[in-house]
Amino acid sequence: MDNADSRPQEDETYDELIGRPWLGLVYLPFVFLPLGFWPEAPARAWIASLLAIAVFLPVYFAFRAWRGPRQLGLVALVAVLGLALIAIQPGGNTFVIYACAMAATVLPARRALWVTGLLVAAMVAAFLAVMPLPLALAYAAMATAICALVVAGVLMTRSRQRRDAELRLTQGEVARLAAMAERERIGRDLHDLLGHTLSLVALKSELAGRLVDSNPVAAREQIGEVESVARKALAQVREAVVGIRATGLEAELAAARLALLSAEVSLDQRLAPVALEPGLESALALALREAVTNVLRHAGARRVEVELVADDGELRLSIADDGRGGAVSPGNGLAGMRERLAAFGAGLEVDSPPGAGTRLQITLPRRALEASA
Repeated sequence: MDNADSRPQEDETYDELIGRPWLGLVYLPFVFLPLGFWPEAPARAWIASLLAIAVFLPVYFAFRAWRGPRQLGLVALVAVLGLALIAIQPGGNTFVIYACAMAATVLPARRALWVTGLLVAAMVAAFLAVMPLPLALAYAAMATAICALVVAGVLMTRSRQRRDAELRLTQGEVARLAAMAERERIGRDLHDLLGHTLSLVALKSELAGRLVDSNPVAAREQIGEVESVARKALAQVREAVVGIRATGLEAELAAARLALLSAEVSLDQRLAPVALEPGLESALALALREAVTNVLRHAGARRVEVELVADDGELRLSIADDGRGGAVSPGNGLAGMRERLAAFGAGLEVDSPPGAGTRLQITLPRRALEASA
């Protein structure tokens, strides 16, 4: 298994929505635009604008780095920052527009539009409260138009990403069905092959048993033929199943990423470079699949972290989400997961406090890992 840290890949997808770190700040100088047309602007307007930017920058980069409910708190903070600055100078609408774009990045489209509408209404009210009516309406119209364009762009990008993800999932489903058809074909071939071979082995073994006392030489010949038939059958079986491999972690992670992306859930993964026996890797991949399925069905999460670590004499695979938690039961496939992992000496722990997400951790001692190799 290759060492893979896919966070950069995930960030490339996420950056399509909110731009590269510094590119997203291109609009920030517009905070000072009204001051350029206000020669008598008091010093407090400049100072307040600079302080607002000083607050906004760490919030902006934190928003890019974090995932989940904390991002919504940052959206609210940026909106409040903009509305407060409008009371001093109208360039504060820049931060309200940033807040709308940030909300459109992390919320479902319908909720994003509701939040955008509320923020725009608050911005218009702030303009009307501190400026003469004609000037307030002019600023409100301009800021609303810019906000609408920005939010529409973000939502269109997200829609395109979903379509791309669905297309990739469809292609993956075609590949999966093709693999299933191939396995069924091989199963039929093996049935036909082994049915004939085992019948022949049974007949010759029975004949050898009858001849062992009366004609030992002929019995040995029959036993030799049984050995020859068995070896040929073994070679044919190996040829029939060549190319078939158990599902690996890398393939399962790729499928998980697409499934989560289609549900607007981000995936961060960190995998240590560990050589795994195919059976064990398949068991871990199935556990990952079950965990991701539970996230999609029950968790209501926005972010999932997958980590494979090899240290302290043990191997640990953890799958954590930032969902609602508290919804774990044996009926969610955990019983079957435990049984599969127990065959390799692995333990399974699940921590799911209400409101704090779920963490599933699989631990395999090194000695068990070496024994399975």
